[in-house]
Amino acid sequence: MAYLTVDGNYRVYYEDHGHGDMALLLIHGWGMSSRVWDGVLIPLLDAGYRVVTMDHRGCGRSDHDFEDLGIEAIASDVVKLATSLGLKKVVLNGWSLGGAVATQAAHDLGSSCAGLILTAGASPIYTQKPDLNLGGTADDVVATVAAIDADRINFLSGLSHAVCAKPVTEKLTDWMADCFIESAARASSTLGELAHLDQRDILLALDLPVLSFICEQDGFVAPGISRWVADNHPRARGVIFPESGHAPFIEEREAYLQELHTFISSL
Repeated sequence: MAYLTVDGNYRVYYEDHGHGDMALLLIHGWGMSSRVWDGVLIPLLDAGYRVVTMDHRGCGRSDHDFEDLGIEAIASDVVKLATSLGLKKVVLNGWSLGGAVATQAAHDLGSSCAGLILTAGASPIYTQKPDLNLGGTADDVVATVAAIDADRINFLSGLSHAVCAKPVTEKLTDWMADCFIESAARASSTLGELAHLDQRDILLALDLPVLSFICEQDGFVAPGISRWVADNHPRARGVIFPESGHAPFIEEREAYLQELHTFISSL
């Protein structure tokens, strides 16, 4: 197992598959782990891509007792990982809250970031703003965090059943519940940052291609947020998955992989 050491002696778990100076770096969603990408990893490797995955601090096999579990701190781990692996070019793919991490990391990486993929990404906003009425409210996020902190096991077990709009197996929902529950209890603070997140300025300033997956049955990230990215970033393209919930790489895997290939091969 490979670890990146950051913030002194704390460890971030990662996997580096394949070879080459450019890599696709996959960033999972809140409370999950890099294992969520297992279903697309082999096809991506078979297509010849170098693929790097990592567990957020506080999640999976990364240390859980980081003092800072914030989105910007996780993004800094992405940057340090890309640098430590000597990657000259990186394509970032962020799912859910990982989308916010990916947007921040793309900004911090500068010219070494070749492309940004937002898979039902919670970026550039998650909640409604005075000038943009998309998403839920900041109070909704605060209430969700409070509910998690009050009864983690039952709340997160229930949450796992809402990820996919299409029917999936009980084993899959049980696995997602285990991931959520095994994340650090303090990781709820990471989720809480979505209440006031606003990355519009840094996202629109990114001079790189952007792919935004718009999942129209998504109950976590409002589809209008993903559509806003496609409509407003000058180099963005939106892909609509009418039947997909929050996890298109699970619910519509083949179509999802084809769109990834089309985007990466165009860079």
